[in-house]
Amino acid sequence: MHLESYPALLVLAVAVAAPLLAEIPIGIRLPALVLEIILGIVIGPHVLGLATVSPLLGWLGGTLGLAGLFFMAGLELDLEKVRGQPISLAGRGWVLSIVLGVAAAGLLHALPPVRAPMMVALALATTAMGVLSPVLRDQGDLDTKFGRLVLAAGAVGEFGPIVVMSLVLTRTYSSGVEIALMLAFVGLAVAAALVALGMRPPRIVALLTRLMESSSQLPVRISLFLLAAFTVLSEKFGFEIVPGAFAAGMIVGLATRGAPGKPLRAKIEAVCFGFLVPFFYVTTGMKFDLTALLQSATTMLLVPAFLVLLLLVRGAPVVFYRYVLAKGELLPFALLSATGLPLIVAIAELGVRTGQMRTDISAALVGAAMLSVLLFPTIAGVLRSSAAPDRPGPRDEKQPI
Repeated sequence: MHLESYPALLVLAVAVAAPLLAEIPIGIRLPALVLEIILGIVIGPHVLGLATVSPLLGWLGGTLGLAGLFFMAGLELDLEKVRGQPISLAGRGWVLSIVLGVAAAGLLHALPPVRAPMMVALALATTAMGVLSPVLRDQGDLDTKFGRLVLAAGAVGEFGPIVVMSLVLTRTYSSGVEIALMLAFVGLAVAAALVALGMRPPRIVALLTRLMESSSQLPVRISLFLLAAFTVLSEKFGFEIVPGAFAAGMIVGLATRGAPGKPLRAKIEAVCFGFLVPFFYVTTGMKFDLTALLQSATTMLLVPAFLVLLLLVRGAPVVFYRYVLAKGELLPFALLSATGLPLIVAIAELGVRTGQMRTDISAALVGAAMLSVLLFPTIAGVLRSSAAPDRPGPRDEKQPI
């Protein structure tokens, strides 16, 4: 049997192998998603050549997988947990990041190959909340003060770039029309959220509970329908699929808060993290163009340069947290905030597709993003494990969260 004829089988094999390899005791625990990317590169056309990204596989990874990742990011965003000081600090931090990102992109613009400064600035100012949520969950930090602050920074570092990308980078319509369409899209999302929150009469709840235990799995189907509907609406409005998937996740998350919604959320997690999201990470590795990256020394040097800039741009806002977090938590917070991949991949692919970014620069940017996912959460986990979680600092009690 020629395995290259069955690329989906290889992707699923990697999806099974990655979490098993992540359990091997080697001193540090690599996140499974990092191994999915690495193994994707290995089986891809630029290393072993076992599989290529066919149109079907590209759709599964680049569309369904990406949508599933941001759907889960929206689903896990609990505004009740991050409101107040966490979201305020995150907002101030992202403003600082976008200013630093624009400055860094302006400096890089002096290099002949590096163009599309707005795309580069936005990529440097992103945080991969969809990556951080499972990492924080696996490390037991999801419900700690540290975890809430990271999630708030991740939410703003993901939602802010999504809005700017939709309004500035897609450019399907004029600026005025883009803003009007974004407002209309937000209005639809808010209306859908209000409907979801109001649909809790006892008879409807009893019906959905009963059908969730039947073969129809109706609540799961409704959730996936919302995901599909909002991604289609997002594209029809002239945006990428990311804001639609994120909005759908937030709507379902609002409707399933509390203990009654846990069974449904568990099943949705199984669908997304068990099937859709691995396709995104593995195909991201398979599509990584090593040839374009290795074609010049300048491009190769851009990878560590972009990696350092990611840490500087998204890590710098940690200065706002010096009186909120313990001293030993500041560097882990900066490292996690600087972890980016899904949006950077989306921005880089958009740049190549529209002709605004060269293929080799796109590869360098994605390469730096993959290294950030490979290195930053792992280093943060090691540093975090040596610090006492949620140890109150000297001024914490004056600024409760």
